[in-house]
Amino acid sequence: MIADVNELIYRAMTMADIPAIVDIEHEAFSSPWTAEAFTNELMNNMFARYMIMEYERQVIGYGGMWIIMDEAHVTNIAVRADFRGQGLGSCLLLEMQRTAVFFGAAKMTLEVRPSNEVAQQLYRKYGFEPAGIRPRYYSDNNEDALIMWAELDQVRLKAGEQ
Repeated sequence: MIADVNELIYRAMTMADIPAIVDIEHEAFSSPWTAEAFTNELMNNMFARYMIMEYERQVIGYGGMWIIMDEAHVTNIAVRADFRGQGLGSCLLLEMQRTAVFFGAAKMTLEVRPSNEVAQQLYRKYGFEPAGIRPRYYSDNNEDALIMWAELDQVRLKAGEQ
């Protein structure tokens, strides 16, 4: 299905969104988070900020991050399989960066599988640069994680222009 990016709605994740989010997790990841993990994030983690991307009243993507001091740590970002390849991941990541700036973040970090070239290309497009390796980070296959960081200066400048 082709989504009109001008019709996307971004909003805070609620408990009612968790079943749809878990479905997307299973489509996107070999080690998906559970409903309990998302419940814990929403109910018990004061640093957590989770957002939904909706199209025509359907949850088609989501992103999560922890904002601690002036750093935003991306925990998850995914788009429903039927909507991939349309640049919606870019839209979602940019909205996450804007949200991080709104909450006071000056930089953003994430981990990505070295084998996930598609994700790395997206992150580089939005200013992320490799900064290190977390050995055997992924529990499903002990793959390392590539740590990437982005400065949010450009996002702050663009937000100030609006």
